[in-house]
Amino acid sequence: MEPKDLREQRVEKLADLQAKGIDPYPHRYRRTHTSAEAMAQFEREEQQNGGAATQENSPEWRLAGRLVSTRGMGKVTFAHIQDGAGRIQLFFRRDALGPETYSLLKDLDIGDIIGVSGRMFRTKTGEPTLQVSALDVLAKSLLPLPEKWHGLQDVEKRYRQRYLDLIASESTREVFASRSKMISAIRAFMQRRGYVEVETPILHGSAGGAAARPFVTHHNALDRTLYLRIATELHLKRLVVGGFEKVFEIGRIFRNEGISTKHNPEFTMMESYEAYADYGDMMALVEDLAASAAREVLGAQKVTFDGQEIDLTPPWRRITLRDAILDNSGIDFYEYPDTESLRARLDAEGLRTDPTQGRGKLIDELLSVLVEPKLIQPTILYDYPVELSPLAKRRPDNPALVERFEAFIAGFEVANAYTELNNPIDQRERFMEQLALRAAGDEEVELIDEDFLQALEHGMPPTGGLGVGIDRLAMILTNQQSIREVILFPALRVKG
Repeated sequence: MEPKDLREQRVEKLADLQAKGIDPYPHRYRRTHTSAEAMAQFEREEQQNGGAATQENSPEWRLAGRLVSTRGMGKVTFAHIQDGAGRIQLFFRRDALGPETYSLLKDLDIGDIIGVSGRMFRTKTGEPTLQVSALDVLAKSLLPLPEKWHGLQDVEKRYRQRYLDLIASESTREVFASRSKMISAIRAFMQRRGYVEVETPILHGSAGGAAARPFVTHHNALDRTLYLRIATELHLKRLVVGGFEKVFEIGRIFRNEGISTKHNPEFTMMESYEAYADYGDMMALVEDLAASAAREVLGAQKVTFDGQEIDLTPPWRRITLRDAILDNSGIDFYEYPDTESLRARLDAEGLRTDPTQGRGKLIDELLSVLVEPKLIQPTILYDYPVELSPLAKRRPDNPALVERFEAFIAGFEVANAYTELNNPIDQRERFMEQLALRAAGDEEVELIDEDFLQALEHGMPPTGGLGVGIDRLAMILTNQQSIREVILFPALRVKG
């Protein structure tokens, strides 16, 4: 006879509980404390009682959590439950519970969620423990936790079944708690600076605000093609036109592009816009924002990432894009004013180029390959070629460049900012140039947005704009080398 599989065994235990009149999935359970609260309160009572607390003077606690270990020894059983705050030891004694309640333990499995009542005491080994006087089954687990669940090693399983990763790994839970704390800190930081938080559409009639491929969908009732947003920029700048002089949004962005340790098709950005500011003001803003978030999450402005100490203390190093590329490649892109001459120089250096790439993309390739990986300490690269930045304002002293910067930490970009282009005629011309690049084969270009241009023609004040990659900043503050480690449910290929 074939042995029953684990699920079948658990289903039989479920039926056994139900036969005893027990609902293994009750509607509610009122607990009085988390595990951490119970232990903290117990330790306070010990101090108040001269270093010891007895079960007689300890109050009755009602705790709940997932059963993560059991150790039976005849008429007594030790176990641990884990809740969102930690874990705590339980002590079941047949004489105290009564044989009927104690017999329920044989129907319990690792992974079940239970509620327990009792009083706290400290065992001979010194561990705070709840002696259980009442037991409730709150959710019978029909599937077992993975083997060696307390150190789930299968990376693919960790991403596909994140709930198992969260059950198994305290460090994973800490990463996402830190991410949440970081986002709260950023939100509070922006609000202290007088920015108003807003929400803008995710479905766009035209995918603008960045050079990226969009996801396409169809709205049946409107019978129109829509795009998941690739940026919040153009709608936020409409609000600046409308009189909101300091706005920000923290929201999901969707780009139909590649996946890597630094890229996920959907990710989180914080974008902000401030009237009467420029990219110099945005430099100071991003420096202060990152340092403030680090203080809130870590209690310090120095972080360790991939074995290297990184100091987020403002001010950060600042260098022009031209000088950064020249220092690391020997190529001065000023000397190559057109696509053909720059491509020839890159080819001569043995750098592979795509024939559809214009001059701006070639310069960006130089940055990505030769400069970016070396920018470990926080660095701001500024003054970009106009071809790369169709939404940024030209430098008054050099119209071939725009007032734009990118901020890099740990070898990758974490922020992007402009002095925003507010000349609607210039903006239309830039969009048309982007369309010409698209016609030449470049699919990652800015698309024209007539409604945005109409808004701009009503007048937008001089404005500074900033975008911060929330996921990448979370990577740095939690010392994670892959973006998948800071996104709860990252995009994955369909399992074959």
